[in-house]
Amino acid sequence: MRHIPYVDLKRQHLPIRDEILAAVGRVISHGNFILGEEVEQFEAAMAAYCETKYAVGVNSGTDALFLCLKAYGVGPGDEVITVPNSFLATASAIIAVGATPVFVDAREDMNIDPELVEDKVTKRTKAIIPVHLTGRPADMDPIMRTAEAHHLRVIEDAAQAIGARYNGRRVGSLGHCGCFSLHPLKTLNACGDGGIITTDDEELRASLIQLRNIGLKNRNESDLWGYNSRLDTLQAAILLVKLKYLDIWIEQRRNNASYYRRYLEEMVEVPSEKNFEESVYHTFIIRTERRAELQNHLEKNGVGTRIHYPIPIHLQQAARSLGYKRGDFPACEKQAQTSLSLPVYQGLTREELGYVVDQIKDAYENFSGGLGRDQQTLGNRGTDRSKTQRRPSPCRRCV
Repeated sequence: MRHIPYVDLKRQHLPIRDEILAAVGRVISHGNFILGEEVEQFEAAMAAYCETKYAVGVNSGTDALFLCLKAYGVGPGDEVITVPNSFLATASAIIAVGATPVFVDAREDMNIDPELVEDKVTKRTKAIIPVHLTGRPADMDPIMRTAEAHHLRVIEDAAQAIGARYNGRRVGSLGHCGCFSLHPLKTLNACGDGGIITTDDEELRASLIQLRNIGLKNRNESDLWGYNSRLDTLQAAILLVKLKYLDIWIEQRRNNASYYRRYLEEMVEVPSEKNFEESVYHTFIIRTERRAELQNHLEKNGVGTRIHYPIPIHLQQAARSLGYKRGDFPACEKQAQTSLSLPVYQGLTREELGYVVDQIKDAYENFSGGLGRDQQTLGNRGTDRSKTQRRPSPCRRCV
């Protein structure tokens, strides 16, 4: 039996360990641990990568959302439209500024349904936070049209989607600003917490620089109350090293996703891509009605998996005061019940990918009724069960 963890940060860092240690050593030598030159270098490099004029480093992806909302004046009495199938931090940032999250359902791509946004706009709406979930860009053009019609700010939650493209443009350059997480589990990851905001708005950049640093405009003066949310110089130095490899890592993830798609599409529902989008596969999420059985089989046979996310935000105990109930967002709720994330990180070998595929096939062969795509979740595509049964398994010696 093989052991394939869901994530493997040791494997990621081993090839670049010496580069990272050298970068850390340089910071220790010059001693500028807070807002040192590496922070400015990383901000410039990220702005260039995301095709924006500016980037501002902060303490986390959650703080990135929070500070953008604060900079845009969103507060008590205001509403912000977003989705309930994201990580809890998306809504918690809205709550933290005193505003109210207003949820809309997701489409089959697990991203916000733009057709539902318009109906949720009220006189109190100040912003929209589309989430590029799983590393797949949300459908931004109709969202931006709605925002323009109602004079709303669009803050991209791109925590999982660095490098993704929509109509040829990088996420983070599509709305008024983009918020990225640099958490250790992200594709571009710090060795600790970190976040960054991208924008073309010079006024927003100036506000964020003050807000992240106690509101200071210089060492001794402040025009506003701010926060302590700076990106550490040590983390910026590490991220500068990793940024050089980001496109290579994304290509490996996309190749891994393509492999899974090829061999799994007739057993479970797999993510697809439309011609205007390029996903970076922060997660590779399959969907099946037999998730519990499949996850149990994979775990017993050494394949790590995760569920993103088993409880939608609107059904969390923390969200009870918002007044939502089960059934309000059927697409998100169905996704929460059927989604399972497979290992997709860079560095996985074809042999390991083949093992994951074989274990999924073995699980379906052992289910009552034999191998066959889940008809309730996936039957709309009209899969022929007999053809599914004849599909060859990938040979581990050949992949």
